Amino acid sequence: MGENDPNMPFIDVDDNLRLFGTAHISKDSADAVREQIGEWKPDLVAVELCQSRMDALTSGRRLDQEGLSKVIKEGKAPLVLFQSLLAAEQRKMGLEEGQEPGTDLLAAVQAAEAADIPVELVDRDVQVTLRRAWSKMGLRERYRVLKALVWEEKEEDEDAPSVDDLLKDSDLLTELLDELKHVAPGAGEVLVDERDEYIATRISQIRDRGKVLVVMGAGHLKGVNTQLGSIDGGSARSTRLAELDGVPQKSAFRRSLKWAIPVLVMGLMGYLLMQGDWETLKETLLIWIVANAVLAAMGVLLARGHPFAVLTAAAASPITSVNPTLAAGWFAGYVQMKMDEPTAADLTAFMRLDEYSLFWKNRAGKVLLVTALGNLGSSLGAWIAGSALLFSTGF
Repeated sequence: MGENDPNMPFIDVDDNLRLFGTAHISKDSADAVREQIGEWKPDLVAVELCQSRMDALTSGRRLDQEGLSKVIKEGKAPLVLFQSLLAAEQRKMGLEEGQEPGTDLLAAVQAAEAADIPVELVDRDVQVTLRRAWSKMGLRERYRVLKALVWEEKEEDEDAPSVDDLLKDSDLLTELLDELKHVAPGAGEVLVDERDEYIATRISQIRDRGKVLVVMGAGHLKGVNTQLGSIDGGSARSTRLAELDGVPQKSAFRRSLKWAIPVLVMGLMGYLLMQGDWETLKETLLIWIVANAVLAAMGVLLARGHPFAVLTAAAASPITSVNPTLAAGWFAGYVQMKMDEPTAADLTAFMRLDEYSLFWKNRAGKVLLVTALGNLGSSLGAWIAGSALLFSTGF
């Protein structure tokens, strides 16, 4: 561990490779990065960024109407909300420091470019990371993460470490990352361990290009350094990167599970129709329609959606629930976007939200909430209605 600057931890792996730890929310880190590049004079600067995060930093984290529509259509509203919640948590700390998160990394890129030094982005694409984290979290883990981010009170803790304390004590940073893995093991494995391995593997690919300075969050220093000592070369390294870049596919069983209730319910209705049991058939249809409509509408109401979006979710859910390729929340989200259209200011401000209540106040955020909660309500309605029907009819 480096000792020439007690506030900025670093590890000299060898004479030509330095891992420099920063806090993404610290102005001092940004200044220290510029000093490191000027004094150490690397031949290459690598940063803990992917291209999409780099674009977000340099373009002001803009969102547009086309992008919002695409998120709805591709069913990525929960993923984008999860990403924005994590960003808001980090941004709250950053605003206390007077800086936007990522200031240190952007400073590294700008300083390298000013000195005509090549830059390499060595982190995995943030969307891949989030999708892998989301897929590895069970329902309980997802609830814990969302509860910690949204519902738990953020009380002032006089003993809470400052940014400077965190930078001085990398063991404390490691402890905080380990706490994440304790709360949500699946997410922690992806956000910490996998990223350490990915970054280390990318570094191993470029470390023969002269003096290499790697700028990364201080919490990753020890993990990346450890991984560097155990990485295979050649094709094995490329194969492992490809594995870490992939999004796990659901098993055939899990893919077929979403069809289980629709198939069973349609089969039940077909059976009743063949038997000519019109009374039971009407009761079955009523239970299916009411349960789907009410719960989908409740989801949109929780998102404080427009009345027409609520009605759209209620009308669409009984139909979309028998066709898993469609989702009631998609239709409700489109209606919400048309009835309370996000302005250019809303779209620009969405990725800068630093208070959770603003997700309900920002028009772009509300469109995503309407989509996600409408889909959740519709899914719950389908499972509850299907279970009730199968139980009541004795199937």
